[in-house]
Amino acid sequence: MTVTEKRPMKLAAYPQYKPSGVEWLGEIPGHWKVIRVKTLEGNTSRVVQTGPFGAQLHASDYVDEGIPLILIRNVGEMRLDESNMPRVELEDAERLSMYRVEPGDIVFSRVGSIGRIAPITERERGWLISGQMLRLRVRNPALDSRFAAYAFGSSSVLTFVELQSVGSTRESINTDILRNLPLPLPPVDDQHAIAVFLDRETQRIDSLVAKKERQIELLQEKRAALISHAVTKGLDPNVPMNDSGIQWLGAIPNHWDVYRAKVLFREVNDRSTTGDEELLTVSHITGVTPRAEKDVNMFLAESLEDYKRCDPGDLVINTMWAWMGAMGFASRAGIVSPSYNVYRFRNNAPEPRFYDYLFRTGRFAAEVRCHSQGIWTSRLRLYPEEFFEIRLPCPPPGEQRSIVAAIQNETGSYDVLQARIERSIEKLREYRVALISAAVTGKIDVREEAA
Repeated sequence: MTVTEKRPMKLAAYPQYKPSGVEWLGEIPGHWKVIRVKTLEGNTSRVVQTGPFGAQLHASDYVDEGIPLILIRNVGEMRLDESNMPRVELEDAERLSMYRVEPGDIVFSRVGSIGRIAPITERERGWLISGQMLRLRVRNPALDSRFAAYAFGSSSVLTFVELQSVGSTRESINTDILRNLPLPLPPVDDQHAIAVFLDRETQRIDSLVAKKERQIELLQEKRAALISHAVTKGLDPNVPMNDSGIQWLGAIPNHWDVYRAKVLFREVNDRSTTGDEELLTVSHITGVTPRAEKDVNMFLAESLEDYKRCDPGDLVINTMWAWMGAMGFASRAGIVSPSYNVYRFRNNAPEPRFYDYLFRTGRFAAEVRCHSQGIWTSRLRLYPEEFFEIRLPCPPPGEQRSIVAAIQNETGSYDVLQARIERSIEKLREYRVALISAAVTGKIDVREEAA
């Protein structure tokens, strides 16, 4: 039986249940009990400890080599991601030693994405938690640390914690909320069996998800290769080719022309007088899209007067991120940031969709980097003078339209397949969440499965 064929409620239930006395928990197995987390505390330590606040740590304190500092962004599904994790000097780590983690601890995000959780292993001994995190330290023989990690990270517990969250502008939780959290507590042998079962099943699910994510990556690579070949080599594999003399293009069909961008485009600088037009934004992933359709947290000016106007078919380039491919053709009229550049074809012959595909290929992005101004990659800017010097392929207009139609036909099947895989991943992740919650709250009996 595969993972996707199993469902939590199809596994056996416990032989006997009783009321838990907790509304969100419902009934629990007859031999389980419910405790408050604070009852697990010893005489000398609290279970829940928050990270350092205020002026104790600043981004300026971070160093390239030192003791890792755990932030919310470093906490995944029951694991820590060390990439992009800040580090602090050993001297600072000694000063903040009370915020160190040890094997068996659990780190729990307390602001924003509440409830991102990971158990601490031997590898992370001595790392620090930030003010974004809570550390749960249970040194009580009545609680298995792996079971505790699954229990605290279950959807049932997190829903309760989120309802208890406090904060006026940003959801957050404090130590008292977790200390007073009601926790289902099976006998230790049952806890161990549940942890063993969930370790095995979540690893299996995660492996399936990873394989499906790799399928999506391969589809995207194949899609990108198909587009890149079509817009630089054409559709006919037997057509005579000729060296374009341009490194990023290589050989192209010998009936294609090559022009500098300034031959095909002119810059337009029409400004809005009211700022009432629809605001558009540009990214390397989606091209030109309405800002209202994107989850953007960046500052928005009080007035959009003097923003640049663009018409359907205009090329809009995000000057700061052009080197990443942040450009595209507008499909509707609107306004864009004054820091963007807007270009328009000098005549109606070229097909905007052909150049939209071309400009968002990896080949073209590499050429843009060569023409951009700046010392560091993250500071590169593509100004009109440099853009106009880039040489572009120019197939006959009819062939441009044929290439666009072929790309849309071929990539349409890729998009359908990718959507199907993404739905499968979503169902696997939903199943993972439901399985953990059902196991740690006693809705399913996994003791025999664990054995």
